[in-house]
Amino acid sequence: MSKQNDNILNPKVQFVTISDDQAGQRIDNFLLARLKGAPKSLIYRIVRKGEVRVNKGRIKPPYRLQAGDEVRIPPVRLSEKEEVRPGQSALDRIAENILYEDKRVLVLNKPSGMAVHGGSGLSYGVIEALRVMRPDAPYLELVHRLDRDTSGCLIIAKKRSQLRYLHEQLREHQLQKIYMTLLKGRWQGGTQTINAPLRKNTLSSGERMVRVDDMGKSAVSHFSPLAVGQTASLMQVRLETGRTHQIRVHARHSGHPIAGDEKYGDDAFNKQMREHGLKRLFLHASKIVFKVTDSDDDIVVEAPLDEKLKKILNNLDIDL
Repeated sequence: MSKQNDNILNPKVQFVTISDDQAGQRIDNFLLARLKGAPKSLIYRIVRKGEVRVNKGRIKPPYRLQAGDEVRIPPVRLSEKEEVRPGQSALDRIAENILYEDKRVLVLNKPSGMAVHGGSGLSYGVIEALRVMRPDAPYLELVHRLDRDTSGCLIIAKKRSQLRYLHEQLREHQLQKIYMTLLKGRWQGGTQTINAPLRKNTLSSGERMVRVDDMGKSAVSHFSPLAVGQTASLMQVRLETGRTHQIRVHARHSGHPIAGDEKYGDDAFNKQMREHGLKRLFLHASKIVFKVTDSDDDIVVEAPLDEKLKKILNNLDIDL
């Protein structure tokens, strides 16, 4: 295939008027989001050469957009390979798992096995699929993340002002995230708080691992038993912090790794759980509580446990 066919040209100059929700962004970040597939080097080049103009004047990459600004975006050549088109089955799966939606946010019951965004060999994730489903939506951004194998409540902001407000709630530990998980063995002692700092580590193979380390970032999880069986315990976990792999590493640190965890789990226990039909990580974001702009009321959204996980509990004689 020729180089010309490898690329598509956005042939027209675009003029975009910045809304209140778009205000506050750096011009380079705005352009990266607007020009899907454009490398950063191209963005900086067209800004540096003055091809991008704000209110007919030249600007620098750190310039923060203001409501009412008129941005001139020149014709640019984008890689066709960056165009994302999830299959219809994936789009249908996302559509049928929307738990809550208003003009500010959307909450999805993210399926296990689906990444929240593309990258690392994945052509698309939840956010790219949503943008395909809703091409006219002015704004769709992830508020937080879930591991690919974790299912449950995932918030997507439909306004930039809402994204900022939710990030503020995350920083102030005001956004509540409740999980349900199945752990190895019989949990003893009721509710326990695990306060163990976590540090990311990249192995020589390139695999990312997280471990408990005094030099790591603060991480706090509250584990409460829901039902304790002979070989496994169904637990509720409330997070105070949202570190990468936090529940998985804290569960392992407690001596009770999560069922189906191929990275931090127990191989013999995972094999035993597979015999009971478990084919995924048993970790589910079951409930999320947050506030939206212009309201003092909490939004409470719950994601039901899927039937396959309920069947595993039934096979283990664990009652929800």
